[in-house]
Amino acid sequence: MKNNRQLILASASPRRSELLRAAGIEFTVRVADIDETIRADESPEEYVLRLSREKAQAIAQAISQTGEWVLGADTTVVVNGEIAAKPVDADDARRMLQMLSGQWHEVLTGVSLASTNGGDQILSEVAVTRVKFIELTEAEIDWYVATGEPMDKAGAYGIQGYASRFVESIEGSYSNVVGLPVQVVYRMIADCGLWIADS
Repeated sequence: MKNNRQLILASASPRRSELLRAAGIEFTVRVADIDETIRADESPEEYVLRLSREKAQAIAQAISQTGEWVLGADTTVVVNGEIAAKPVDADDARRMLQMLSGQWHEVLTGVSLASTNGGDQILSEVAVTRVKFIELTEAEIDWYVATGEPMDKAGAYGIQGYASRFVESIEGSYSNVVGLPVQVVYRMIADCGLWIADS
């Protein structure tokens, strides 16, 4: 397979870039700066979908190239119906990890693909993965918070890092938990004609 047209990733996340590279998907990066505040009465699905669309459209509307597509994504963790975004400090990270301890939770990623032809043409969907943690002791939580890994992660953990030792079960896409459901992205960009088979 080869890239037929340019894909632009509207994210500074190194994890999303690594996932795309590992799948052999070519792209460039242009970071979108948007307000990520959760709106009143906004469901987790509506929240990640809105942010992914706003990120993709912000970049698509800012550039003049035609025939290109912008990929926007936003990931959050939901525990018992509560959105667990990135922790604001170590105490907040501990609180989130205590919520996750011994529980199933959901990881939601909104994925949007916007055309650079004014940003009006857009495809969007939400991927959901269920994850279960083992029971965590206070010592394990303190140790993990001290590593610093939770501080820039939705739900205060990174499944690809030290927190992998806490994951008992997973139902759905692993890459979605890392931050980008690669199969969903590939299907979307193929549907948009970004990819063609080598002759």
